[in-house]
Amino acid sequence: MAALERCRQPASAKWYDRRDYVFIEFCVEDSKDVNVNFEKSKLTFSCLGGSDNFKHLNEIDLFNNIDPNESKHKRTDRSILCCLRKGESGQAWPRLTKERAKLNWLSVDFNNWKDWEDDSDEDMSNFDRFSEMMNNMGGDDDVDLPEVDGADDDSPDSDDEKMPDLE
Repeated sequence: MAALERCRQPASAKWYDRRDYVFIEFCVEDSKDVNVNFEKSKLTFSCLGGSDNFKHLNEIDLFNNIDPNESKHKRTDRSILCCLRKGESGQAWPRLTKERAKLNWLSVDFNNWKDWEDDSDEDMSNFDRFSEMMNNMGGDDDVDLPEVDGADDDSPDSDDEKMPDLE
């Protein structure tokens, strides 16, 4: 057991901030014995990972308080995603940890990062508007689609001509 204790090292992780939640993804493939402990101001993560069952342990003193009862995690074959419910919704976290120290195993997940502080509910991004429009396109007569010039025009145009037969 002493040899196993020496093999402990933090799992690499990425994090991003949202209005009500902070997300942390621990990048461990083929994880086993996953244990995530949510406390008001601390997160403890441990697991065995990879084919050699390497022991990972991460202890994070969080930037701000969370609601441990509303926080959860989900394991996949490639990672463990933790969803931390913020104690105070709407407050931005400029960093994940209480201390300003740079941790070599922790990085910002820029693929999922969104500057939500400046957004209002009425001012959705183009992607959000597009997604909403696509979800509503199912025979819903109340949806106002953008006008397209010539869309209702019944006049023949060049692509209405008969195509020549293939030889």
